[in-house]
Amino acid sequence: MSIEIKVPPLPESVADATVVNWRKKPGESVLRDENLVDLETDKVVLEVPAPASGTLREVRAADGVTVTAGQVLAILDEGLVQEGAPDSGKPPAPKVALPAATAPSTAHPGRPPPLAPAARRLIDEHGLDPNAIAGHGREGRISKGDVLAHLEKGEESAQGSVEKTAGTPPMDASRNRRVPMTRIRVRIAERLRESNLNAVMLTSFNEVDLTRVIEMRAALRERFEKTHGVKLGFMSFFVKASVLALKRFPVINASIEGSDIVYHDFWDIGIAVSSKRGLVVPIVRDADQLGFAGIETRIARFAEQARTGGLELRDLEGGTFTITNGGVFGSLVSTPIINPPQSAILGMHKIQDRPIAQAGQVVIRPMMYLALTYDHRLVDGQEAVQFLVLVKESLEDPDRLLLDL
Repeated sequence: MSIEIKVPPLPESVADATVVNWRKKPGESVLRDENLVDLETDKVVLEVPAPASGTLREVRAADGVTVTAGQVLAILDEGLVQEGAPDSGKPPAPKVALPAATAPSTAHPGRPPPLAPAARRLIDEHGLDPNAIAGHGREGRISKGDVLAHLEKGEESAQGSVEKTAGTPPMDASRNRRVPMTRIRVRIAERLRESNLNAVMLTSFNEVDLTRVIEMRAALRERFEKTHGVKLGFMSFFVKASVLALKRFPVINASIEGSDIVYHDFWDIGIAVSSKRGLVVPIVRDADQLGFAGIETRIARFAEQARTGGLELRDLEGGTFTITNGGVFGSLVSTPIINPPQSAILGMHKIQDRPIAQAGQVVIRPMMYLALTYDHRLVDGQEAVQFLVLVKESLEDPDRLLLDL
């Protein structure tokens, strides 16, 4: 029986997707639930698994083609396939010597390691030698996560860094290297331009003494991790402080729709996370109903999924307010850009020991600059400044966060 492989349903906010790379070729056998192709949207990469075991008869949407929900991608002829059989799409190692020009690396005797499409793109972009990357999939298959781990460890070989693989975009006459923007990077560019064109952005600054937060973390970190199975970070304090301030100043949690102000009586906080594919903002839903452990657990999961490409569309949709932390990269101060249609974004920065005046004395304290960028069409300066002061006061006296004061 022939089965049509179709583009899965896409959320309303996603109009189409791009075929990134087929994992199977026509004529190859596939197993049920084996990934056939990766589709890249402007938010995440979707996998399209085989609904049954069989043979891929026809591919109707080649790499690079833009497709929409329900569109036929390929035709699969259903039939029993034994995993590991010669016709299962996993050919045995060659029994004859390869020509010297195409001899594989000695790191994987017999043949080059199999590559996932997303991994192949990263390898081409960074000019890596796949034989130098440890694959942890079936038969040593190299996944995107394996490549990212390799990049993070800085283990690129000299040959992989200098001698680009065949898929690397060529240099032009000026020694410039051109690569197409990913869908996510294109979408980021569009969103930032939309934000700059539509919002009247203004940024207010303050600074916060994090002495009490640091002392609390030091005193409770070990017991917290043992009890909840997650580390006690700084972000949960900032989420709790932000929710407290948003309740006091609801216009900062609102958005503009036409000539209306939409007040959101829920607090879905976006946490900006850097990934190899660009900046993503997964959402901590109903943050007001979560304790410190619940917030830290969700953030840890988002960070891991962003690193491995496992974020789902529902993780990125919505959000009423965003927090971004440039301090993890060493930023001392910056003006974050609003994530539309939200009306404000809070920027965290590097914690730095600085001299401050306290009770008539000069003391050294761990200080952080805070930045609140807000849409001045909706938020007045007074509200923005008072919001930021309340966040500061909550962090300098974190006991009030536990008591919701």
